[in-house]
Amino acid sequence: MFLNFTLRLTLTYCIMLGFYSSNMKAQTSVWFFRDGSNPGFYDSGLAFKTPPSIIEQGGGSDKIPTVTNPVFQGNNSLKLRWTSKAGGDWSALVIAPGFVFQDISQTDTLSFWVFAPDGLAKANLPTVFMECAPNATKTKKYNLANFTNDLPVAAWTEVKIPLTTFFNDPAQTAVQFTQTKAIIFGQNAADGNEHILYIDNVRTYRGSAANSLATPTNLVATGYDSHIELTWTASTSVSENYQIWRNTEGGTFALLKTADNSNGFIDFVGNTPTVQSFKYKIKAVSSSLNAESNFSSETTAATKAMTDDELLTMVQRYTFRYFWEFAHPASGMARERNTSGNVVTTGGTGFGIMGIVTGVERNFVSRTEGVNQLLKMVGFLETADKFKGVFPHWLDGSTGKVVPFSTFDNGGDLVETAFLMQGLLTARQYFNKTDANEALLRQKITQLWEAVDFNWQRKNGSDVLYWHWSPNYDWRMNFPIRGYNEALIIYLLGVASPTKNVPARLYTQGWANSNTYLNGNTFLGYTLPVGPAAGGPLFFAHYSFLGFDPRNKKDNYCNYFNQNKQQSLINWAYCKANPRGFAGYSENCWGLTASDDPSGYSAHAPYESTDNGTIAPTAALSSMPYTPPQSMAALKHFYRVLGAKTWGKLGFIDAFNVSKNWYADTYLAIDQGPIIAMIENHRTGLLWKYFMQNPEIKTALDAIGFVPDSTATALGDPLSILTDSDLKIYPNPSVGTAFIDFNLNKTKTLDLDMVDATGRTVKTMFNNRLFTAGKNQVNISVEGIAKGFYTLILRGGDFVLKGKILMGK
Repeated sequence: MFLNFTLRLTLTYCIMLGFYSSNMKAQTSVWFFRDGSNPGFYDSGLAFKTPPSIIEQGGGSDKIPTVTNPVFQGNNSLKLRWTSKAGGDWSALVIAPGFVFQDISQTDTLSFWVFAPDGLAKANLPTVFMECAPNATKTKKYNLANFTNDLPVAAWTEVKIPLTTFFNDPAQTAVQFTQTKAIIFGQNAADGNEHILYIDNVRTYRGSAANSLATPTNLVATGYDSHIELTWTASTSVSENYQIWRNTEGGTFALLKTADNSNGFIDFVGNTPTVQSFKYKIKAVSSSLNAESNFSSETTAATKAMTDDELLTMVQRYTFRYFWEFAHPASGMARERNTSGNVVTTGGTGFGIMGIVTGVERNFVSRTEGVNQLLKMVGFLETADKFKGVFPHWLDGSTGKVVPFSTFDNGGDLVETAFLMQGLLTARQYFNKTDANEALLRQKITQLWEAVDFNWQRKNGSDVLYWHWSPNYDWRMNFPIRGYNEALIIYLLGVASPTKNVPARLYTQGWANSNTYLNGNTFLGYTLPVGPAAGGPLFFAHYSFLGFDPRNKKDNYCNYFNQNKQQSLINWAYCKANPRGFAGYSENCWGLTASDDPSGYSAHAPYESTDNGTIAPTAALSSMPYTPPQSMAALKHFYRVLGAKTWGKLGFIDAFNVSKNWYADTYLAIDQGPIIAMIENHRTGLLWKYFMQNPEIKTALDAIGFVPDSTATALGDPLSILTDSDLKIYPNPSVGTAFIDFNLNKTKTLDLDMVDATGRTVKTMFNNRLFTAGKNQVNISVEGIAKGFYTLILRGGDFVLKGKILMGK
């Protein structure tokens, strides 16, 4: 059999290349396999078997199979699946692409990476040998067991063999390594058992090129609930990659991953009942793998149990990075998405500004850093393209020039501008100190806000606002803004403008003047006051309400907190019922909104044709103020169950579709922003508080006709708490322990926090604790709290009760 192969292979070489030329240039790095061009098999690889031994073959012939998972690097790896039996034989020949002769005489190391899914004892590893000129001469066979230890379970391991093993063997002096045809893996121990081994990056190189890269420094590992994050100081070369090596409690170091040229890595290890401890070290490698650095110093980290409150902070902190670390360097603006380069988004930046306010409040960055970043943004916006004070959807983050959203949409975008102003006005109230920089920031924000000509957007004085205007195409987009959708904030701000406002009647004659505004139908047990069919995509409940606090007020149509709560519950119940049978949908895995999906980008909604199995984490997480138990359950599912595919350095990916085994590698500003903002509104009401402090907003609400209303009434959802009085606390003053009393009409999940006079949370007494209907009494520990006045805040998603407590007698 080998004779037939030798003749066929020799003829192939001669036909394809002609006879070997003696002046072929010697190489110091020679690749035999790095990536195959055909899925399922390697073009230049050949696999042969002599019964009764077996080896899997691919491509319908005698090729070595390839797989896309697992891979060490690139798009695929070679697959060896064999059974060695006495009297039989098998071999797998790894030949350079194009069946090219290779000169390995100037190299000194044969290297390849191996992966055994179930581990593999070294005694069961194959042999390795070569075929070279003249006349397809084969070298001696060597046991791989001589060059490696037992292979660990499911971990990539590099095997290095000194080429002196081949070059200096007196039994093969006739072999011409200047004309090497193949690296061959062959039968060894005939144990009669099936084994699987994946092989990647088969090459020879000159070892003197190794250790020529700078060693990465400052490796730090930080443990969380289900993952470890690694950070380090990158080397100077932007072409370097990094190998991450991990040692799991008592084991040995094994290669975990080759990361791209960055300075961070997420190792998702999963949630377990016990703490897991890991050691890490890394080294830099060149993109061609012909150079590497020494290993960094080792570092250790362990997972830890995290409370719901800690998980919320973690999600906010990671999501904040999108608007801080990934912000456009020149303008400070939010990039449209993580792949958009210089294109920045005005509406997404508005959401990001609210993220920066949250980041300052939670000490992710200092107040000074936050102010400076916002000054950079507003300085950019002052000179950027705008049209009657209205900003375009997209801008070039370096030049400030408009980037057309579509052919006719190259001018002002009132909706995106309103989202931007919502963020700026929140920041204007939050940064309220008297120092020069904060005063300057407030001044610049006010100038941008007062320059927006809402009245112009009426299109010649009509009673409805229009979305777009272009200096080139005038009103050709012709898109009147009528509800119900994400745009309520546009009319609120239009009426609120102190300089170029619109009459309050436009709210009813423009925004709500639609046959589809009112709803009143019940879906899956939840009645929906306004809006489309079963509520539409969930961003309707988020975008206008990052700053506008919908609690305890209503207009002529509904209480919008109840509207948003009911829409969120319909969305949750729909995914729980899963009428279309999509894989992954459940009461803990829900959330349909506009997001990326396997086919591009679409607005997904219950019962709509666009529901194709795509879940977006932003949908459930940004509904946290409306559905705390359901949203928290979704957060834990996205992170603890799916986190290996959904969690990254910037938080949760944009979307995923379990039915199609699709997980986005994208992040979008308009989806990341509501996560951090609405989680904060659920926790403290921070952004609602400061946006609503703008005096123009109170005036606009009165003009439109908003009136006080109890947030938790109507819609078949009885008032969750029987009393609207202050929280009952005794003894008061207190030392050591205290009691609180309250009555519930139904079983409910509650949070209790103690805050000081500045609003800072001093202690979380409990979080997400379930209480039954009826009278409840809770004993709380206030041990160690300094003397002074504090406020206890009891939250249940649809109500807040507060009570003053004096510590110390």
